Amino acid sequence: MSVMKRMSMIFKSKANKALDRMEDPRETLDYSYQRQLEMLQKVRRGVADVATSRKRLELQINQLEGQQTKLTDQGKKALQVGREDLAREALTRRAGLDGQLGDLRAQYQQLQGEEEKLTLASQRLQAKVDSFRTRKETIKATYTAAEAQTKINEAFSGISEEMGDVGLAIQRAEEKTETMKARAGAIDELLASGALEDFSGPKDDIQAELDRMGSGPGVDLELERLKAELGQGPAPKELNQGSSAAQAQQQAQDTPQQAPWPQKPGGAQ
Repeated sequence: MSVMKRMSMIFKSKANKALDRMEDPRETLDYSYQRQLEMLQKVRRGVADVATSRKRLELQINQLEGQQTKLTDQGKKALQVGREDLAREALTRRAGLDGQLGDLRAQYQQLQGEEEKLTLASQRLQAKVDSFRTRKETIKATYTAAEAQTKINEAFSGISEEMGDVGLAIQRAEEKTETMKARAGAIDELLASGALEDFSGPKDDIQAELDRMGSGPGVDLELERLKAELGQGPAPKELNQGSSAAQAQQQAQDTPQQAPWPQKPGGAQ
């Protein structure tokens, strides 16, 4: 197979697939019904045209028959008055009309036969169109019901395009919500541990220093407890005693000593 034939086959298959997706059976049936109505209308116009021609011939035949009757009467009158020559002329003209009437009657019979055939064809076509219309409406109703049922089933199963988009939107919203909740929790933990500072409120350096001093002995105590469990240091109790002594010494240093009053002469104060 040549390249051009393969390209032509591929193009035709793609076009056929695209047309199949675009085709709506209901629209196709309506178009076919419309075409049949147009054909029926043409047949009816043909019947009307043949009937018109037949009627025109009928009028002409009646007119010639009237002329024949008139010429016959004129020939009789001419003979009555002794004018044989006029009677002969009237009969001659009547003979000419007989040929014309013969041709017209033959055409009339032919047109009458055509009219009967077209009338019968029109009736048959009308019955066919009516039957097609009934079948068309039945197929359209069945297709519409099947299409609606398919859309309902797709909506329930979640495989339709609209429901699929809704499901993806809900999934993305849930993922973003979980991400924001995790981020908020992490920031709360970092603020609580002091790794991040809260710039939304007033900054208190003294409170921060007191917090650091308060957390220091707790860490030292925990460290000494672990060392005692491992046999690498004294018990935490000694640490507490040392800490108490250090605190007492620090308090003594911070408390100002009272200076002695100066003594007056004679030992009186």
